[in-house]
Amino acid sequence: MYKLITCIVPHNSGELITNAAKQAGAGGGTIIMGRGTASNSVLQLLGLGDTSKDITMNIVDDALAPQVCKSIEETCADKKSHFGVLFTINVSDFAKAGSTEKSKVTADADKPTTSEEKSGDQNMEKYEAINIIVNKGYAEDAMAAARKAGAGGGTIIGARGTAKEGDSTFFGVEIVPEKEMLMILVPQDKKEAVVNAVSSLSCFEKAGSGIIFCQNAHDFTLLGRK
Repeated sequence: MYKLITCIVPHNSGELITNAAKQAGAGGGTIIMGRGTASNSVLQLLGLGDTSKDITMNIVDDALAPQVCKSIEETCADKKSHFGVLFTINVSDFAKAGSTEKSKVTADADKPTTSEEKSGDQNMEKYEAINIIVNKGYAEDAMAAARKAGAGGGTIIGARGTAKEGDSTFFGVEIVPEKEMLMILVPQDKKEAVVNAVSSLSCFEKAGSGIIFCQNAHDFTLLGRK
């Protein structure tokens, strides 16, 4: 079993996070540039202000994940309050470039959850990572609708299609225009309301104009001074 450890921190802080992860035994990581969408009065879940952000991603063995998360938390302990957020997502398949074999993850992912793990999950509020891909210029509209449905803030990542007009689509989404990907983290009991609010927008009326997919988020932690 593997985990994808994701952190969202101020711009130029990504190296700080990936270095902390490496010190705890993680391999290389990826830093993606994005921007926050929340105002200072709404510093909640992935928002953290209308400023440039670094999104870091590290895939590590499940047994190593707690150690890596702890190292990142300790590294950020002297930073300002609400410096960033950390959460993990279970990875069911994982393959490394240059390797002819895919890591044996799927079988482990189906392993029954122990009573201790179940107890731990019950004591923690569950979160959902909502990922919304829309044509460029509509991410702010999606965030506004999500916020009305109970979301705090989100992080927008610039993206683009990889084909020319008339080529095939990916999951029914047109891949010609430039895209924006909006990441929002919400408690699971708010997921349905947020998804319904965003999918009812006019920018989703045209077939192929966007997609929404959700993932269970674990180990949600606010980084910085407590």
